[in-house]
Amino acid sequence: MIIHILYEDNHLLVVEKPVNLPVQADESGDADLLTLLKEDLKKRYQKPGNVYLGLVHRLDRPVGGVMVFAKTSKAASRLSDVLRKREMERTYLTVVRGSLKKNYDVLEHHLWKDTKKNKVHTVKAGHPDGKKAILQYEAIEEMDGMSLLNVRLHTGRSHQIRVQLAAVGTPLYGDQKYGQQVNKPGQQIALWANTLEFPHPTTKELMKFESIPPSVHPWTIWERISDRTVTV
Repeated sequence: MIIHILYEDNHLLVVEKPVNLPVQADESGDADLLTLLKEDLKKRYQKPGNVYLGLVHRLDRPVGGVMVFAKTSKAASRLSDVLRKREMERTYLTVVRGSLKKNYDVLEHHLWKDTKKNKVHTVKAGHPDGKKAILQYEAIEEMDGMSLLNVRLHTGRSHQIRVQLAAVGTPLYGDQKYGQQVNKPGQQIALWANTLEFPHPTTKELMKFESIPPSVHPWTIWERISDRTVTV
């Protein structure tokens, strides 16, 4: 499997996660991104023993796009702190079924995760296990009964983009879990981690990385996506 490295130094490893690859080992027993990257580092640098690589954030298995890993424990700690302080800016591209009532909006819900079924539900604000979820989106263009959106997360809840957009009547293209009524089995979910921006853990330099979705349906409906995306 080819994993594209977008940036690497002594502290960071930024890669483009392939779709349908779990970020870390799970009960499926399938190959996972973290293990593959560790093996690659071990081979390229001929390191004996275990290789350290810190997992800072996650993407759902069917989602592809830009991710950062920490090559030292100090970098991992500092990046985790950046994430906790919401100083790590993440934007996503997604294709949803239908159209939004507003071209730009901020969505706020309370979400509860059923861990047994690995499914997230919207709940009332007073729910004891509900967690506030906030995102903002901008509709870039609508075509063929679908809309291309740029999404910025303000919180990092499990399945957040998928659940919140489904809750307002526009489930993601290909999402079998939260849009099974409009999507067919086998369709690939159209959600892509487009940009990632954060201060470098040691130099404090602002780092920004971009990853463009693959040239497959439904992304190909919109030609030259990189020229049409906007920062919201």
